[in-house]
Amino acid sequence: MKNLIIVIFTISSFQIVNAQELETILLASDDASLLTENYLSPAMEGLMYSMNGGWATTAKVHKKFGFDLTIGFNGSFVPDDSQTFAFVPSDYSFLSLPNGETRLQTVMSENDRETTVDVSVPVGDGTFKVASFDMPGGITDDLPVNAVPAPTVQIGFGLPFKTDIKARFVPNLNFDDDVEANLIGFGLQHDLTQYLGPLDKLPLSISILGAFTNMKVTYAIKDEDSSDDVAVNNGEAEFKMNTWTIQALASLDFKIITFYGGLGYNNGKTTAKMKGDYTLTYDIEDSNGNVIGTVDETISNPINLDFEANGIRGTIGTRLNLGFFKIFGDYTFQKFNTATVGIAFSFR
Repeated sequence: MKNLIIVIFTISSFQIVNAQELETILLASDDASLLTENYLSPAMEGLMYSMNGGWATTAKVHKKFGFDLTIGFNGSFVPDDSQTFAFVPSDYSFLSLPNGETRLQTVMSENDRETTVDVSVPVGDGTFKVASFDMPGGITDDLPVNAVPAPTVQIGFGLPFKTDIKARFVPNLNFDDDVEANLIGFGLQHDLTQYLGPLDKLPLSISILGAFTNMKVTYAIKDEDSSDDVAVNNGEAEFKMNTWTIQALASLDFKIITFYGGLGYNNGKTTAKMKGDYTLTYDIEDSNGNVIGTVDETISNPINLDFEANGIRGTIGTRLNLGFFKIFGDYTFQKFNTATVGIAFSFR
């Protein structure tokens, strides 16, 4: 599963990041889903906030048949309290930390140190299935910035009635026959200044924006370490994300510079699944802790997680206008504050 997050970041940051395997977390038995959810949550949440960024750099819409090409980079900053999560023993049925630690790293931690987790599952006849695995640390040091990245490439086109349509599209891509990814997004921005009488003579523009994005990534999970206690057969990780945002925008548009801002609402939902068949090998211990044998257990489609992010957003930004060439940057205040920078080629 951790490879899936690395793949998403690889696509979005154009950088190959070395991944550690997270499949051994399945040894946690019924606790595997909660442990995986706690580990991945800040990355999933941050990515949803990032994907809702960069839709507009002015409240002023194009003239009819005007268009722009915008290339931007969004980075959502993970709060310090989301870089780790509390390990509460009562939340788990079969897990313990042998070194007495009380917190574990999330995927977005700056600390990449692994932590050993012990598993002990009662069999019912006085014996226990036991195993240990290494819970991976964070990957932030492997990313280009200390944030959840999401670059965007979009096209805007002026329609009648002072409305822009915007589109983001990445066709189905294949990477080494192991990864498939695609993305599609649409937005509409409608000018409100036209309804406000003499205000349309001022450099002030007001508009409303609504946008939706869908992304899907699948990743083939291979049994890369035959010496561990997890064997993989037809393994696949699947990631699906849907986000939408609605924003009220305002801008002061001068010849050389534009000041813009917005207030709105974000919503995002993500599913992360681990599919395939996984054979887990446990030692069998008696009540005195003596190993008396081993047992193999096969599970299918073991992980199915849902993540959600929503809340109010507020953006302030500025754009430098060099003819048809634009350079912009803005900052959005939300649960995971997000910075956006980029360039645009705009022909009104």
